[in-house]
Amino acid sequence: MSEPGRFPEPPVVIVGGLHADARRAAVARLLADVPGSVVLHHDLATAAAGTVVRTVRDATGILAAGEAPLVNDCACCALREDLVPELVRLAEAGGTPLAVVELWDSVEPKAMAEVVTAGGFTVAGVVTAVDPALVLPYLGNGDDLAEGGLAAAATDQRTVADTFARQLEYASVLALAEPLPGSPEADDEDRELLAQLHPTARRVPIGHGNPAGTPPAGPELARAALAGFDVEAAAAAQHPACALLPAEADAHGVATLVWHRRRPFHPERLYAALEDLTCAAARSRGRFWLAGKGDTLLHWDAAGGALCVESAGPWLASLPDAAWELVPPVRRAAAALDWHPEHGDRCQHLVFTSPGLDRDGLERLLESCLLTDAEYAAGQAAWDLLPPAFDTLLEV
Repeated sequence: MSEPGRFPEPPVVIVGGLHADARRAAVARLLADVPGSVVLHHDLATAAAGTVVRTVRDATGILAAGEAPLVNDCACCALREDLVPELVRLAEAGGTPLAVVELWDSVEPKAMAEVVTAGGFTVAGVVTAVDPALVLPYLGNGDDLAEGGLAAAATDQRTVADTFARQLEYASVLALAEPLPGSPEADDEDRELLAQLHPTARRVPIGHGNPAGTPPAGPELARAALAGFDVEAAAAAQHPACALLPAEADAHGVATLVWHRRRPFHPERLYAALEDLTCAAARSRGRFWLAGKGDTLLHWDAAGGALCVESAGPWLASLPDAAWELVPPVRRAAAALDWHPEHGDRCQHLVFTSPGLDRDGLERLLESCLLTDAEYAAGQAAWDLLPPAFDTLLEV
């Protein structure tokens, strides 16, 4: 990259989302809101031919096009390698008030925001464009991305549901497009589901989802998208140890249950209940404590009827005091909020969001998976002898 200060660097707004028509409408809205802005897009659909097609365009059409070769047979890796040099070229050319990075369908904004920031550019905002009527169908779609030609690499094992959930929950702004003619329209339940899944996001209507249509007048999306974005804070808000999870809610047939307890799960009983718990809500996430694994904070991430459970590092209570200085302040602050005199930050903090959520039944099932009074009273030595039911799932 050129030396700092040699050219003015335009702010960067990242626009992503699996709802391609909504994403294109959001990009068109930004081009209309900010005259002279330029859109950089890498089309990963051409990866089968060994390249990624790059286009640079403004409101009048394509300004330049080129190709970037795959890196290690990975289209997303090619995007990472090519993105910052292209932004540098835009900056060096001058006269660009805003650089819009339009992500290809399944590319997740978190990784690209971190690439842009590491390259010395300022991410002013992250927008995920959605058609509210499609939120529930996409959250319920457990198909692999590869089945729909949406995989970003040969080794990509993500699903439509978990990819869409991360795209939605990372953004600071949700651009809400109207459906295409003949498509289902969103109702109050759809809009409420979106609001409960990401209550802190700014939601901006952008009109018709048809990319050939004319967006309505008004710079609302640009104002929201340029309001500023903290990449480090956004990463912390997604980390299970200090995630900014939704709060309790119940409206328009959609509910969010926040379940917080200070007793560990019994590994066998929880394992036996995983399918029912995973299917109980359109989306669930959080952190949990498993008896016999008292040093390990476990991450719960479910969408589309599929659950991912993985280690998210140690509970802070399991670390020596000297190691705390190496832990980010936001992590220490989150642990302090959950601190218990005996167990430290070990706890259950799971959040379930769904239309038609059976809150009572879900709570009963979760409670049944905790250690009983007698098991709890037996103490850590007894907990360590419980069957390691999660070892296969955690690839221990």
